[in-house]
This record gives sequence, C-alpha cells and structure tokens, in this order.
Amino acid sequence: MKPILLEFGAFKIYSYGAMLALGFLLASTLAMRTAKKESIPPEKILDFSLVLLIAGIIGARMLYVILNWPDFANAPVNIIFLNQGGLAIYGGFALGVPIGIWFVRKSGLPLYKTLDLMSPYVALAQSIGRIGCFLNGCCYGRPTDFFLSVYSPATDSRVHPTQLYSSLALLFIFAILRYFYEKRRFDGEIFFYYLLLYSSSRFFIEILRGDSAVSVLGFTLFQAISLLIFMSSLILYLRRRCLCKSTLSK
Repeated sequence: MKPILLEFGAFKIYSYGAMLALGFLLASTLAMRTAKKESIPPEKILDFSLVLLIAGIIGARMLYVILNWPDFANAPVNIIFLNQGGLAIYGGFALGVPIGIWFVRKSGLPLYKTLDLMSPYVALAQSIGRIGCFLNGCCYGRPTDFFLSVYSPATDSRVHPTQLYSSLALLFIFAILRYFYEKRRFDGEIFFYYLLLYSSSRFFIEILRGDSAVSVLGFTLFQAISLLIFMSSLILYLRRRCLCKSTLSK
C-alpha cells in the first residue's frame, strides 16, 4: 500500500486523488475523440465529463459519510477531506445519473447516444480509480491464504485484493463495451450493458469484501443495490429494445 504517491516537503500527492485524476483525464480524452467521429461536439463531452465527475464525487462522498457517520459525528469538517479516500460509488450513481441526464438534455445532446458514448470510458475511469483504492488501502477484502492475497494494514492480515479484482473486472467491461459499441443495434444498448455488467460484477466481488458489514436480507448493502440496479436495468433494456424494434418495423 502506498497512500502517498509523492512527497515534496509539506506538499503531498495522494495516490487516491492521483488515480481519480488520471482516470478522468484519460477517459475524457478518449471520449472526446470518439465524439468527433460521432459528430458530437467534443467540448460538450468535456463539459459532460466534468459534470459527471463533480456530481459523482459529491454523491459518493455523501453516501460514504451517511454509512460511516460515527466517524464524522465529532469532526464534521472531515467530510470535505477526500485525500485518503472515502467514496461509495453507488452514491455517485444516485446523484450522477439524474444530473448527467439533465445536463445532456439541457445541452441539446442526443440522450441515449451520448450515454452509449460515455459508458465505456466511465468503466475505464473506475478501473483506474480502483487502483487508487488499492494504493490507499481502502475497500479491502476478507482475510485469506489465497496466493494472490496482499497485506492490509487496516486488518493487520493478508486479504483478497478486491480493489484489483474490481479494477480488472472494470477494464474487462470497458473492452466489452468498446467492442459492442461499434456493433450496437440501438441507442442506449451500451449504457444498459454497462449497468448490467457493472452491477453483476460488483455483486460477486462484494462476497470477498471485508469492509461491507451492513446487511439487507443476508446481502451486504451494496449487493442489494447491485441486485436492484441489475433487475431495473434488465427491464429497461428489454423495454428499450422492444420499443426500438417496433419503431424500425413501422
């Protein structure tokens, strides 16, 4: 683990923030290149990326604080300090998706086409961000003797490197989405593939997480949210596909 990536006297570059920044820069740059090919103004995609980043961080921080309120109750000012991690991605979803949809409509961009364009790169940014989690030591796994285990200072034991499992899963999702992006049959297909793939991968990785104590009917909170997102996305995907098929057949 290496929470501090570089240090120059009192100036420190934290691994978590550095990976978030790297993920955003790479993902937004690639998204802008794809936007040019799709005749979508790249500057609007950059604006959209910034909106998603800000809304996602605020939402993710809000959910993390809610779930860990005892850690902040006596020092609420710590809520604004993100240098050591402390984001719950589904909180970012909860705020980022509606604000993102609002921004797309306000900007006059085609909604589902824009969501399809961005989805692979969101997965890529998340993949890089999870490396930041690994370096920071948060989002750790359960204790294990598995040969891929790593030492976790948080538990003083060897654990599953769930951050790296998640990073690899998201990188794989990025590759799948980019492959199918060129073969998509209707606008919105890639966006729903992203939701289906991410929620299912998160559900199974949660089994190995060592920091998800909250349970709902035997599932961790994030497993329950993953199930809800998967089922909702599947229904909306099927509805969207049927709607697009019926429109094309007329």
